[in-house]
Amino acid sequence: MSALPSPQQQPPLSSTPPRAAGRYRALLFDMDGTVINSIAAAERIWGTWAQRQGLDVAAFLPTIHGARSVDTIAKLRLPGVDAQRESQGITDAEIIDVDGIIEIAGALRFLQSLPPAQWAIVTSAPRALATARLKAAGMPIPAIMVTAEDVKAGKPKPDCYLLAAEKLGVAPFDCLVFEDASVGIEAGEAAGAKVIVVTATHAHPLVTRHPAIDSYESIVATVDADGFIVLAQLSDPAAAVPATK
Repeated sequence: MSALPSPQQQPPLSSTPPRAAGRYRALLFDMDGTVINSIAAAERIWGTWAQRQGLDVAAFLPTIHGARSVDTIAKLRLPGVDAQRESQGITDAEIIDVDGIIEIAGALRFLQSLPPAQWAIVTSAPRALATARLKAAGMPIPAIMVTAEDVKAGKPKPDCYLLAAEKLGVAPFDCLVFEDASVGIEAGEAAGAKVIVVTATHAHPLVTRHPAIDSYESIVATVDADGFIVLAQLSDPAAAVPATK
């Protein structure tokens, strides 16, 4: 497989993105909004914090998704606010409040169908929070998980996806990144991976050049004779059986 084309070669943005299909060495998954829905829990904690800071909560909450909490806070440049300390406080509260966190439809079935050595979680959440949320949603903890502490620069920088590919022993251009947020999509693109957008938690239709799914119930993975994961729509003839481990 070749690397992503340069921006000028990429297909135009479309409200009817291409179908999800392809052949990959590994699949890399963002967590929040991609394999689990934690929006309500996250917005409870962040909403309370934003009120304390005197922010417009409705305008602020859409900015928290996809990025590391420390980066979100630092970007605000609030006088007298220590981004690291505030970020830790938010993380501590989020670890406790996991009420209502659920899987994105079909995600558990899909992840369980994949060879364990060929997928990873790549999240902007700290490791303790990622583990707590995955467990709350009844999701497996992968052998490889790249979290906020593992990289110096968070999304939209590609560091996290490059590190995940390295840990899995594959080239980034042989990976498919599953993402829901714009900063994560940019990170996947910058890493040279293919990208598929998960729209399950989107309030508005997404205009994207990438394939998009609203749940994992519409896709299936198989493993070919060369060890590649082959992704297909359930309506495709190739989508007969799940991947074998």
